[in-house]
Amino acid sequence: MTTTASPKTAPDELCSVPALLARNATRYARQMAYREKEFGIWQSWTWSETNDQVRAMALGFLALGMKQGDYVAIIGRNRPALYWSMVAAQSVGAIPVPLYQDAVAEEMAYVLDHCGARFVVCSDQEQVDKVIEVQETVHCIDEILYLDKRGMRKYDHSHMNWLEDVMREGRAAQTRLEPELDKRIAALGWDSTCVMLYTSGTTGKPKGVVLSNRNIIITSKNSSEFDNLRPGDEILAYLPMAWVGDFIFAIGQAYWTGFCVNCPESAQTMMTDLREIGPTYYFAPPRIFETMLTTVMIRMEDASPLKRKLFHHFMDFARDTGPKLLDGKQVGALDRLKYALGHALVYGPLKDTLGLRRIRVAYTAGEAIGPEIFDFYRALGINLKQLYGQTEASVFITQQPDGEVRSDTVGVPSPGVEVRIAENGEVFYRSPGTFESYYKNAESTASTKDSEGWVATGDAGFFEEGSGHLRIIDRAKDVGKMADGGMFAPKYVENKLKFFPNILETVVFGNGRDRCVAFVNIDLSAVGSWAERNNIAYSSYQELAGLKPVLDTIQAHVEQVNESVAQDKMLSGCQVHRFLVLHKELDADDGEMTRTRKVRRRIVEEKYADLIDALYGGKDSIYTETEVTYEDGRKGKLKATLEIRDARVFGTAPQQVAAE
Repeated sequence: MTTTASPKTAPDELCSVPALLARNATRYARQMAYREKEFGIWQSWTWSETNDQVRAMALGFLALGMKQGDYVAIIGRNRPALYWSMVAAQSVGAIPVPLYQDAVAEEMAYVLDHCGARFVVCSDQEQVDKVIEVQETVHCIDEILYLDKRGMRKYDHSHMNWLEDVMREGRAAQTRLEPELDKRIAALGWDSTCVMLYTSGTTGKPKGVVLSNRNIIITSKNSSEFDNLRPGDEILAYLPMAWVGDFIFAIGQAYWTGFCVNCPESAQTMMTDLREIGPTYYFAPPRIFETMLTTVMIRMEDASPLKRKLFHHFMDFARDTGPKLLDGKQVGALDRLKYALGHALVYGPLKDTLGLRRIRVAYTAGEAIGPEIFDFYRALGINLKQLYGQTEASVFITQQPDGEVRSDTVGVPSPGVEVRIAENGEVFYRSPGTFESYYKNAESTASTKDSEGWVATGDAGFFEEGSGHLRIIDRAKDVGKMADGGMFAPKYVENKLKFFPNILETVVFGNGRDRCVAFVNIDLSAVGSWAERNNIAYSSYQELAGLKPVLDTIQAHVEQVNESVAQDKMLSGCQVHRFLVLHKELDADDGEMTRTRKVRRRIVEEKYADLIDALYGGKDSIYTETEVTYEDGRKGKLKATLEIRDARVFGTAPQQVAAE
């Protein structure tokens, strides 16, 4: 089955991000392009000022000898100057390569060496130190530039420059270098590389995804028009700059539409900054929405009985009425009146507290979001929708149109995108956003994208009859068979378990076996708050995770999910028979997750093979020692004895787990 959305194109003269910037500097000259909070104060730049900053930086890059085709690594948190450095690099014909700022030196070394970065733009001393460390093995780096000069005074500056000095040098050389800059900008076309973004490396080494100006600009145009984004919109740029979504939202769509990009002061102040800005366009992975809801529910537990009763009464009412009002469906006058009262007393103040009071369009993607969580935000009157995308697609494959929003689908093909389902259930697509290639990896490019431009997503799914909406089941490689031939889809069960605020992460095993077992990570914030309210003392995550009341709660959640899974005839065999709560959180620094918080399933399975054997071996507990990486890079051992619990299953006769 193939489903196609109508293609759209952009004018040929707007075939690069620097060309869009030049247009915005004229058309939206006095409108805000960027804001950044620093030292508690918001600083702003108009599109005209942004153009001046980017050109000064580009001239400075030319003065340093940056060539067409050079790769420029950008490392740091979301800051206007780092976004400008990407556009400045594009302006001189170089290729920006943003990296994850929380990556350890070893991870950075691979990317820097693989792309052959000559220049590295760092946000601060921490990132500079990591780059200096990797230079022992990575020898392609010629210049290190840094944004924050605190702590940098005593460093060797023979091949290191403060970014502000680079811009001053560029302005001083304007007369001499401007003709060359204009020539290089004019040489940019649809097929010029716009950015190279590395995949998260779930199954191996990260791959460099080469995206052209055509990929980014056409996709940004089509997706902006799909949701009627406009120059007056505001977004908060807080997601990793190395992630394709941040690039599309904070550069692609921002430069196409002309809206304002707001950068928070730090990760710790993000929620406060979100409330101050009140964005109109917002994206967050399910984990962020889950955390927000967990915070709300924790606060409600501490509220007065009257406030709690008021909250639950109006939220119960809003779960049916709120989505209907959002979708423009018929709602009676009395219900409208009651909803308006609820908005004055509950929904409005709550949205204001969350920073979502002005939202026109909000998206979530990356993982399935729990129906209860999704419906909660829709009930508040927040236009939360789902999309399905990949780095290789320049994000957008499917989106949910207004009025067709549901928690169990990911929408219809985005404008210009074709989607088809192969015989084995794998989802394929082709679109203007389809990546050019994997850098230095022709074999992977050929295995992912065929000669006709169809890209294999690696996900299994199907189109619903009637609605035409796409439903994703799981990663195609993770969908397997139980010993009895039934389907094994771990993500389906894992997502149901993660719907509970107490559960942060979970990994389900069972491929080729007669039953499923699971690892569970508790959410320290939610469970810790519960312990505090109940005067239960604990000294560490490990101790909290092993408490009997915590295990009882998790067991109840597992059994509730089993009851739900049992109702699905195709997946009823995926019920969790046994589980344990891990003594540590799965961590990217330990190689157990990617930097985008995706579980590296194969690595977890190998690392914790003793725990899996115990789950299938019928043991009641297991002693284990696990190597962990501390924040300063040191290694250590974490020792624990974990209790293993049996969970009730439904629709099948209870069986004793046989030793293997």
